[in-house]
Amino acid sequence: MIYIGKKNTLKAIRNTSVGIFLGDDEGNEVLLPNKYVPKTLGAQESIEVFVYKDSEDRIVATTLEPFLQVDEFALLRVNEVATFGVFMDWGMEKDLLVPFKEQAEKMYEGKEYVVYMYLDNETQRLVGTTRMNKILNNESVDFEVGEAVQMMVYENTQLGYFVILEGKHKGLIYHNEVYKPIMPGDILSGYIKKIKENKEIDISLQKIGFDHVSDQTDTVINYLKANNGFLQLTDNSTPEQIAAKLHISKKTFKKSIGMLYRQRLVRIEPEGVYLVEQL
Repeated sequence: MIYIGKKNTLKAIRNTSVGIFLGDDEGNEVLLPNKYVPKTLGAQESIEVFVYKDSEDRIVATTLEPFLQVDEFALLRVNEVATFGVFMDWGMEKDLLVPFKEQAEKMYEGKEYVVYMYLDNETQRLVGTTRMNKILNNESVDFEVGEAVQMMVYENTQLGYFVILEGKHKGLIYHNEVYKPIMPGDILSGYIKKIKENKEIDISLQKIGFDHVSDQTDTVINYLKANNGFLQLTDNSTPEQIAAKLHISKKTFKKSIGMLYRQRLVRIEPEGVYLVEQL
C-alpha cells in the first residue's frame, strides 16, 4: 500500500524519461520525477519518499521533507490569500490549501498558524484546517493528575493558552501560571493539573505539589552558582521580578527558599539570597 500524505519506503522499479517509478510489495507504483531522483539510486534499491498530489493533480513521490504528515499538526506560514482559502508553506513545491470553511479565524498573508493536515477521501487531496475543536476530542482521555504530557501550543486566548495534548486531546494553561514566554507552535512538556467533570483538562508547566518545589530548589541553586552566589530577590520582590529571573511563581519561590534555608544551603539577607559555601 502506498499512503498519500505520508513517508513511504519503496523500491525503484523502472526508469522512464520523466523519472523512476517506485513500487511496494503489492504492485502499486508512483512516479519519482527526475529532479528528485538521487544519482546513487539503483534498480530494486529502496528509498524513503513522501507521496502527495502535485500542482497538476498527479499522485507523485518526492524527496523533499514536509513540515508535517497527514493527521499531524505544525506551525505554518501563509504564503498567499486566495478567493477560496489560503495557501500555506509546508516544505513542498505545491502549497497546502486551508479553505475558508476550515479556518477558525480569518488568516492573513505572512502570519503563522497551527494547522492540522488531513486527507480528503473524495478528492485524495491533502487539506489543512485550523478548526481544532472538530479535531481534538476529550471524550476518552486516560490521563491521571500529575501525569507528564507532551503538548503543542495552538492558540493564545484571554483565558490562557490552548494546547494539543499527545496529538489528539485539548488542554488549557492559564495565563497566571505561565512564567516564561510561549507562542503558538511551541512544543512543551507539562503535567495534568485537573480533569474536570466536563472533560476539560487544566495543564501545569511545573510538577504538582512537593515534587515541583523540590525541582525548583535546583533552579534557585543553579541561578546562584551562575551569578556569583547571589540572587537579588526578597519577600518584597514582585511576581514579575521573580518570573523574570527564575521563571517560577512567587509562591514557589518562597517555598523553595524556605526549603533551602532549612537545609542551610542559603542565607537570607535584606538585599537578597546568598549561597552558603560548603566546607
